[in-house]
Amino acid sequence: MKYSGIGGQAVMEGVMMQNKDTYAVAVRKPDHEIDVKVSKRKNSKTLDTVRKIPILRGVVSFVDSLYLGMSTLMYSASFFEDEDDESTSASKKKDKEESLTEEEKAKKAAKEKKQENAMLGGTVVLSIVIALALFFALPYFLSGLFKKVISSQLLIAFIEGVIRLAIFLGYIAIISLTPDIKRTFMYHGSEHKCINCIEHGLPLTVENVRKSSKHHKRCGTSFLLIVMLISILFFMFIRVDSKPLQLLLRLVLIPVIAGVSYEFIRLAGRYDNPVVNLLSVPGLLMQRMTTKEPDDEMIEVGIASVEAVFDWKKWQEENNVCAH
Repeated sequence: MKYSGIGGQAVMEGVMMQNKDTYAVAVRKPDHEIDVKVSKRKNSKTLDTVRKIPILRGVVSFVDSLYLGMSTLMYSASFFEDEDDESTSASKKKDKEESLTEEEKAKKAAKEKKQENAMLGGTVVLSIVIALALFFALPYFLSGLFKKVISSQLLIAFIEGVIRLAIFLGYIAIISLTPDIKRTFMYHGSEHKCINCIEHGLPLTVENVRKSSKHHKRCGTSFLLIVMLISILFFMFIRVDSKPLQLLLRLVLIPVIAGVSYEFIRLAGRYDNPVVNLLSVPGLLMQRMTTKEPDDEMIEVGIASVEAVFDWKKWQEENNVCAH
């Protein structure tokens, strides 16, 4: 299997696929048509420089992917607003805009864009705060209950890691019970199967995608699991006596842990050898929970997303990638 460089995520009734600075969101609309929106990312020279520095590039990539993921998820959700409310608001919006001048329309669009960015930024920040509280602060305080019967700080730190992992797995298990999340996990499977199909040298057709694996070593689920596992090692061997400093240390080390985890996922995605494959097993097992087999309509959405940003035929020819 050869590294193609493309990646993506599932969105509501669709798939987002990214290739370098270009990304596409393909959504199966309520009328069963596929809507595909292609956009370009805006990058700065500073960020481009940071993305070449190990560990730091992992932190930047994580925040960047979180922001992009949230924005594409909100875009896909916009297709499934209440139809009556949507029709009424659209009618009012059209009547109002017809009375505006071109300059007023431009100002209004710019204002709405700023509001959208502000709301998106706030959502990302809130998501990070909730994740820190749920997956780092809570396990720390719960592990403190064992100090009455366990004197080893090393063992307490290990128990904290086990609690963190249990909360994470429990969270995934609970949300996977909801119908909408189940369908999202099916689209997640479609995304993986499309990439695997291409990277194994098969033509990107529904039939070939259907028989490709729904598990992939570069998956974001694997990244999150690796973060949980690596945090156990970090907090077991990097310790301080002060409780406030212990909690602060956990927050400060999160970017480092994320950076190290990113380097592992990056390595796993680019190389195929027994050692890397063995270390990738926990993440691949985790994907049994977060990816489900998609139906053919979902596969079609995944293919549309890929083909909007990636010339897979050209890539396979240039890299001499073909199925054996």
